[in-house]
Amino acid sequence: MTDPAATPGAVAAVAGAARLLSRRAGSDVELSAPEDLGGSGSSVVARARMGQNPFSDRRSVVVKHYRDDPGVADPFRYEVASCQLFTALPSDVRPSPVIIAHDPDQRLLVLEDLGRSSTLADKLFGPDGDAAGHCLLGWARGLGRMQAATAGREGDFGALLRRLGEKVRRDPIADQARAALAGLPDLLGEALGVTVPEMAVPEAHAGVRLLGGTGFRAFSPSDTCPDNNLVTSRGVRFVDFEWGAFRDVVLDAAYVRVPFPGCAASFALPPGAADQMLDAWRTEVTPVWPELDDPDVLRSRLADAQLLWVWWSSWQLLPRLLLRDGPIGPDAGRSPRISTAVRHYWRGLAETARATGRPATAELAAAVVGALEERFPDAPSELPVFPAFRSGH
Repeated sequence: MTDPAATPGAVAAVAGAARLLSRRAGSDVELSAPEDLGGSGSSVVARARMGQNPFSDRRSVVVKHYRDDPGVADPFRYEVASCQLFTALPSDVRPSPVIIAHDPDQRLLVLEDLGRSSTLADKLFGPDGDAAGHCLLGWARGLGRMQAATAGREGDFGALLRRLGEKVRRDPIADQARAALAGLPDLLGEALGVTVPEMAVPEAHAGVRLLGGTGFRAFSPSDTCPDNNLVTSRGVRFVDFEWGAFRDVVLDAAYVRVPFPGCAASFALPPGAADQMLDAWRTEVTPVWPELDDPDVLRSRLADAQLLWVWWSSWQLLPRLLLRDGPIGPDAGRSPRISTAVRHYWRGLAETARATGRPATAELAAAVVGALEERFPDAPSELPVFPAFRSGH
């Protein structure tokens, strides 16, 4: 039985999954009612109902089919290795769906179905501010729990990748961040007429230590935007590990300071929310890294990470801003204007820089904010909070 609304890609993916599961079981496994769940441009994600069979009591599964050629680093293999790493973890700390089967020839995964869950983005754009706030804290706890559970497992992840015939790559953000540190001063001059103070560059480069082999490394999906997290009855679960890598845990924690740099859903958080989220995250990670319970250590590392994210997101977004001051993402209703978001990033960085003894960064941030206000006077001066937290929403 096929849902008339199912796309051909979803139908084909589910048919391939049925063949894969039947081969594994040694008997026919029936999958029906394919439902397209979206996916990226390179993949199809579908849900399918599982027929009665003696090999499983699952009622449904999720199928992910990678269609494009793999390129230099195959996202399919990274997704498989990530899910295998998580599936081996105890269920109470597992941050993702269990992997049931995979087929390298079809480039297809069969995963546990976590149900018809909303994403964190859905909650943040919904009508209930209390529920959205609760989910943000769940996201922070889930992030910390995932990091604590994968501490010391970088070698295991590498072994899983090699078994799949894939080389271990460096965190994809690392090279982009280094490019931003090298190129942003000239870009700010060309795009906004801003001259970068001499000491702002070494202040920014202090964050390079986070990009290497620190003692605080754990798994990161490398994309923890609100639409890549599911809110389930068992807490927040992370999905999409095509860019999975190991890196310093503070880089992901600092996402809430910006917030969510470069994500399509990059609206502001209500006052105090970022601090509450960081407290929830810290509770999960300090049993593994007790040094992060030292306020001075954590404050310095978070400031370095926030600085890196602001430089990186500006490096990514300013070229687009010169062409058109449109929304960051494709949906204008769920995405802020680029100039407003970038201005917010730098305004927040100025506060952090003043509080942590980075005077040149504070001076640069003020100059960037002023230049954006002058260049885009019709843009909203303040980044709105997520709709769930707006008065009267």
